Amino acid sequence: WITFGFRMAYALFQIPGGWLGDTIGARRALTIVVSWWSAFTALTALAWNAASMLLIQVLFGVGEAGAFPIATRSLSRWMRPTERGFAQGVTHAGSRLGGAITPPIVAIGIIPLFGWRAAFYAFGVLGVVWAIAWFTYYRDKPEEHHRVSPAERERIAGGVTRKSAGKVPWRQIFSHGNLWVLAVMYFFYNYNLNVYQDWFPTYLQQSRRMTIAQMGIYASLPLLAGVVGDLAGGWFSDLVLRRTGNVNLARRWVAIAGFLLSAATTVPAVLTRDPHVSVAWYCVAFFGLEWTVGISWAVPLDIGGDFAGSVSAVMNMLGNIGGAVAATVVTYTAAHYGWNVPFLVTASLCVIAAVLWLKIDATRRVNA
Repeated sequence: WITFGFRMAYALFQIPGGWLGDTIGARRALTIVVSWWSAFTALTALAWNAASMLLIQVLFGVGEAGAFPIATRSLSRWMRPTERGFAQGVTHAGSRLGGAITPPIVAIGIIPLFGWRAAFYAFGVLGVVWAIAWFTYYRDKPEEHHRVSPAERERIAGGVTRKSAGKVPWRQIFSHGNLWVLAVMYFFYNYNLNVYQDWFPTYLQQSRRMTIAQMGIYASLPLLAGVVGDLAGGWFSDLVLRRTGNVNLARRWVAIAGFLLSAATTVPAVLTRDPHVSVAWYCVAFFGLEWTVGISWAVPLDIGGDFAGSVSAVMNMLGNIGGAVAATVVTYTAAHYGWNVPFLVTASLCVIAAVLWLKIDATRRVNA
């Protein structure tokens, strides 16, 4: 329920977070939200019971909610259409890489020496350092950055003079039916993602009988495979777009391939008795799942333009409601039916997500 509280707060504050980025710019907005969540990362170490942990995690989720929508907004004036998939892949690869290296650092390097609270203090400090670096270096527009030459600015803009974004067109965003199909697809993606992020270590301990030290290593392997999937899927989507000029071919069919790969390889991962072979299959399954994420986040840039933060916030809100649902559904299904069922559910949701991609049209822009 603590995990559910964090996930729901994270989901419900996606739209305010995206609005903040589109209104005051990604430079200031991302500095604010990272500083906020870094403070609550550190405060997590002060929790003394379940109720205090729940409150801190809810406030943590409120602050962290704007991260990906604002990050998407930060790319809107810096990336051309044929660079968006890879750029988003890099962003999410960084997230997965952080998730991959954290378990061994915490389980092997920090907790045995300093206890679990020290990990939260350390990561809180790292967040503040990052926020300072971001505010110092990043600029909302290429023309505001001292290291961007006139020729590079022209190349980024593609010869188009861009006006100020203006007021966020919420009516057009909420009435964009295609966006809601994208959001439902992302609900299923994020449900699957959070099964891996929140429950895979527990699964390895309870179902595969691994020690904490073994779990710290093997829980990282699918996330490392996901890093490769993030980069490869976004890169390949952009390659297809450059070669064909067909944005739906580049986004839709490349994403479908990833979801079907994930569905097909999850089944042997679940049914294989050897825990090492099982983890290998899970690595392929998570690679396929993450293959889709850079593409999914490129679509808000394709259809949202300068309002990509708000558009992606709608997608990520529904997606993270899926993550919150996973927090409770996985707990109860694993308790009553065993750990095979939650992962077989992820395979079926990947098939549904692949079907939904058939209805997603990346050429239908939100018109302000």
